[in-house]
Amino acid sequence: MSVNVLIAEDEQNIAESLRFILEQAGCDVRHALDGEEALKEARISTPDVLILDVMLPSLNGFDVLKTIRSDSDLTDIAVLILTAKGQSHDRKTADTLGADAFVTKPFSNSEIVAEVLRLGAKS
Repeated sequence: MSVNVLIAEDEQNIAESLRFILEQAGCDVRHALDGEEALKEARISTPDVLILDVMLPSLNGFDVLKTIRSDSDLTDIAVLILTAKGQSHDRKTADTLGADAFVTKPFSNSEIVAEVLRLGAKS
């Protein structure tokens, strides 16, 4: 079974790197450059896993996560927060809002692939 992944990341080089490693692992990958685009794409493609950067243009990642967790059509999407903001209060905010996983940048490729496959297997 292929895991459908949506990457919400405004840094193109990080998004391309994530796409490459996840496609190598057999995932079907889509990409959004900002928070509003991520929500629109999530409604269209209903991914198994959303890799969500916190610092995004338009809507930040925490606002996107709040919206996803309050929308009955999107609430089943597994959300992996991927951020350079690794402070404990950011992790606590992500947990409180319902994130399924939290990974800080810089990340290891194997860690991201393992988390996405783990989360995707639950859906």
